[in-house]
Amino acid sequence: MTQSPGQDLSAEGGHGAVPTTGVPATSGRAVRDWPLWEVFVRARRGLSHGHVGSLHAPDAEMALRNARDVYTRRQEGVSIWVVPAAAISASSPDEKDAFFDPAGDKVYRHPTFYDVPEGVEHL
Repeated sequence: MTQSPGQDLSAEGGHGAVPTTGVPATSGRAVRDWPLWEVFVRARRGLSHGHVGSLHAPDAEMALRNARDVYTRRQEGVSIWVVPAAAISASSPDEKDAFFDPAGDKVYRHPTFYDVPEGVEHL
């Protein structure tokens, strides 16, 4: 790599001499402006995807590649999902009682509401 006049080089992170100034950000946006992505990995076929962490990336393709490099370095997974964090809607743990309260008055959803016939071993 040849150094341009006035260009600062750094060996930060063990990657050798990489330019740290005068390098345009991907997609014309600074890294700090990249959206946050949530990463889910399926360890083996037949299992569900589990949340393993988050990362910043400019687009879905780069998020998928970065997730592969960061979260499956030891070939721990068979499938990766990346989801923009802004697209996730979630309930608040602080509002647990009020949010899940409507299910409490539906006794027909509880297995105690039904009589199990004799001779049925596995239901």
